[in-house]
Amino acid sequence: MEDLINKIKTSLHLSSEAEEFLYSISKEKTLPKGEVLIRQGQIVKKTFFVTSGCLRSYCVDKNGKEHTLLFAIKDWWISDYIAIHTDELASLTIECLTESKVIEFNAKELDGIYARFPEFESYQRHNLERHVVSLYKRILNQLQLSAVERYDLFLNQYPDIEQYTRNFHIASYLGIRVSRFLETLQEINIDRSTFLPGVMLGRHLLTFLSSKL
Repeated sequence: MEDLINKIKTSLHLSSEAEEFLYSISKEKTLPKGEVLIRQGQIVKKTFFVTSGCLRSYCVDKNGKEHTLLFAIKDWWISDYIAIHTDELASLTIECLTESKVIEFNAKELDGIYARFPEFESYQRHNLERHVVSLYKRILNQLQLSAVERYDLFLNQYPDIEQYTRNFHIASYLGIRVSRFLETLQEINIDRSTFLPGVMLGRHLLTFLSSKL
């Protein structure tokens, strides 16, 4: 909980009363790898702040194909915000890719903090704006950038992500066919130890990959 308190304090003055209220509505959890926090088609009441580990949100289309929306690492918030704000059923599944520590909040209780402590509204509005900007950039990147460029941006955003994720998770995030991604890994047979972590491998891999798509 201290991680979240310290993060909030970088943006606003936090009174002892407000800090106590946050503690009263939060629950710290250690979750095993593979734990599902939200499942597609269910009612969503919770939102989560990640203090360690890596989580993934994704949807499954009518053909059973997974599409990764985002990865949540330390200091990220994650939930199905469409479901929360529209009272619809979840369109996403959220799972732990590693053992993870999160702070769980009931979304309605968290909303109630704005009435008691208005300073939180600006903090949460900033988080929402950052989330929306990130999604808009993601859409524009999918439309405008090559696979190589998207992968470079991905590694900048998630510099250590390869140690947590499987290849098909990254492929689905980038919008690349999984079969081609895995096939390419075998065809180029690059020794990761000969490159700087992630970046050079990504450029070699996706330069080859983009020529095949």
